[in-house]
Amino acid sequence: MNSKTQKFAIPGPAGVIEALEDLPAVSAVAVTHGVAVICHPHPLFGGTMDNKVVQTLARAFVQCGWRTVRFNFRGVGATQGSYDEGRGELQDLLAVIDHCSHSPSGAPMTLALAGFSFGSFVTSHAVVELGSARAPHTLVLVGTAATRFDVAPVPHALHEDTLVLHGELDDTVPLADVMQWARPQSLPVTVIPGGSHFFHGQLPLLRSLVVRHLRANPLEPR
Repeated sequence: MNSKTQKFAIPGPAGVIEALEDLPAVSAVAVTHGVAVICHPHPLFGGTMDNKVVQTLARAFVQCGWRTVRFNFRGVGATQGSYDEGRGELQDLLAVIDHCSHSPSGAPMTLALAGFSFGSFVTSHAVVELGSARAPHTLVLVGTAATRFDVAPVPHALHEDTLVLHGELDDTVPLADVMQWARPQSLPVTVIPGGSHFFHGQLPLLRSLVVRHLRANPLEPR
């Protein structure tokens, strides 16, 4: 993605997990203490950590001073294992979080989570697994896959720190399905007018909305 992108491997429950790390500007590296982990769309339909929406999310987090990690789910790229309908993918995500949530000195890092489409479904269940003690500082769900998957509700305590983005004209995950998921939670959904599932021609707008959300929920200094 940029000159600071580094590829690395993480031990996972089904074998090696292939991942990429992006760091903020040199001047911010010494002070950043937050890591954002981003999940990609469906592995069986071309979803990878190089997806353009995933890259856009990574750029937004890096712009706001976060160390950013994106990775390939099992069976994608060089990640070992095979597709597991979200169950194994959740374990992959939890392994990445465990591996990346501490600085090189061992100090815990503030966690942010983001997911696109199928990645939002997996991310929602990771929030449940982490519980209140390890809840992310902020959460971004884009094109949430509420049509085919049982997306977990967002804990009420996390609502103010959550951004749900969806395209008005998404024909992969209809907006009505996302609203049906969000309505019982009274969880706001930000709709991008005319937006498709992959936000063709609207990625700069997507990025600016995520940046706005992150700046409204900044990393707390330690």
